[in-house]
Amino acid sequence: MLQNSHMTRRNALAMLAAGLAMPLRDARAETTTVLVHKDPDCGCCTGWVKHLQGAGFVVTVEEAADLRPIRARLRVPQSLSSCHTAEVSGYVIEGHVPAVAILRLLETRPAALGLAVPGMPAGSPGMEGGTPKLYDVTLFATDGQRPFMRFLGTRIVG
Repeated sequence: MLQNSHMTRRNALAMLAAGLAMPLRDARAETTTVLVHKDPDCGCCTGWVKHLQGAGFVVTVEEAADLRPIRARLRVPQSLSSCHTAEVSGYVIEGHVPAVAILRLLETRPAALGLAVPGMPAGSPGMEGGTPKLYDVTLFATDGQRPFMRFLGTRIVG
């Protein structure tokens, strides 16, 4: 049991060297730019942007009161629409998709248009507070959709 709860720089470096601690940011995200299209008055969208920045993504925000033309251009199915739409490395990200799912998408590079979390599930990034709900991140393409990852809040399930 630890007797001192304070972490020194030396202890932190020793833990990192031993592989016992994870870096706070993902190095893969630090050079990846995400363009987020959002309503200027949407607070949960701002929360999602902060989530991406906290994961190390470089985020550019483009505010638009009407996202329908953007979703149409990016071929987001209406059934998957949410409150914000993003573009990253040739993919579309619709809604409150956790950063870890975006990183997995960019690692695996499946033949798809992108990822979506329809609606605004409680506990998802930007929708914190209250009791987190179980939700799926959906991978979608022109020929269909399938579950990509499952989350409870921001925690991967299954």
